[in-house]
Amino acid sequence: MKKFIIIIFTFLVCSIQGQESTSIQKIWTLEDCISYALENNITVKQAELQKNSAETNLMAVKSSRLPNLTGNASQNFTNGNSIDPITSDFVSQQINSTSLGLNSQLTLFQGNQINNQIKQSKLLLDQSSLFEEEAMNDIRLRITESYVQLLFSKENISIAENNLSASQTEEQRAKARFDVGSIAIKDYTDAQSQTATNKYALITAKNDYAQQLLTLKQLLELQPSDTLEIAEADSVNMSIIPSLDVVYSEAFQHLPEINASKVNISVAEKELDIVKGGYLPTLSLNGSIGSGYTSTRDFNFTDQLDLNLNQRVGLSINVPIFNRNKTKAEVENAKINIDIAELELVQDEKDLYQKIETAWQNATAAQGQMQAAEVARNAASESYRLAQKQYELGALSTTDLVISQNIYTNTEQNYIQAKYLSLLYTQLLQFYQGNEIKI
Repeated sequence: MKKFIIIIFTFLVCSIQGQESTSIQKIWTLEDCISYALENNITVKQAELQKNSAETNLMAVKSSRLPNLTGNASQNFTNGNSIDPITSDFVSQQINSTSLGLNSQLTLFQGNQINNQIKQSKLLLDQSSLFEEEAMNDIRLRITESYVQLLFSKENISIAENNLSASQTEEQRAKARFDVGSIAIKDYTDAQSQTATNKYALITAKNDYAQQLLTLKQLLELQPSDTLEIAEADSVNMSIIPSLDVVYSEAFQHLPEINASKVNISVAEKELDIVKGGYLPTLSLNGSIGSGYTSTRDFNFTDQLDLNLNQRVGLSINVPIFNRNKTKAEVENAKINIDIAELELVQDEKDLYQKIETAWQNATAAQGQMQAAEVARNAASESYRLAQKQYELGALSTTDLVISQNIYTNTEQNYIQAKYLSLLYTQLLQFYQGNEIKI
């Protein structure tokens, strides 16, 4: 009995420990979010499926070099004057016939179109791989932006909570002083108004955090009911901003959207080679084997299959003479598509340069704003601390205290905004240089 009690007790302890361990929530770092999104995000999965489709298309085009093989069988019943389908004799009687056969065709030359189609399919596969990489990079940037915004919203809640706690304390002091008649009712209502304003600000900050959290969950393909808690960011240091030309040069070399545009030009050029093949003849090798049975002959089914066996091998050539200018129009359109692809590359390069320069300018501005905001925040914090001391001693009105608190709140919010903007845009510059994003 004693052993049984010990076993039950051990089981209960293990169960409780297991429940406690499962109740511990995972803290998501930025690296965790990016890694999880790359495996689960719908956009990334769609890009992967498109690449798989390109691989299948390449396999199909390569298989066009192989000969085809088809089989046919037919059973016919004929009455009256007719040609025997097996013996080709003219007969006037009922015929019950069976025909069996295999046919094959191999394209020997088709204006080099098959080789060019294979090369084009390989280029399309390379391009789809670049599109997949571009989708992955896009989700990395969107996750980073959402994560930094969430960090900002989280810290903004802390500021709102501290302001509310301070205003509640000040309201209590104002009420006590009003009750003994040392301040006017306006001072007391100013304190009440400030508390209500700070409550409103806290509700707004929490709602903004919830909205940003929902955005991150959707990027991660999590359910709204799933819990998600992010890790705190390391201290934001004033890192050296690289030269704009250096960032652009490195981004131009490795970013997939630029390389994909270059491949698109090669795809269009290969399409021109393919359609030009329409001017050339097509040479094919044909072969067939067949046999059959007819009721007009006095042999059984098996013997006739052997007696009627026939084989055929032949070459056929198809020379295009005039197809109503179809090939000519396809060639002209292919040339136009090359020009379009080249213009798209120029536009993609311009768009990339604009993105990089915008990030560079924002990073430079954010660092300067962060320095100025830090000085303003420290000064406003000291002013607010002194104002609180004066208010406790009755040497400062509630209105002046509220003004001091609002100034401090604004400088604090300006500082954290500049801090996280600096963090975001410096990381974007690191990304454009091919470096890993880290927060």
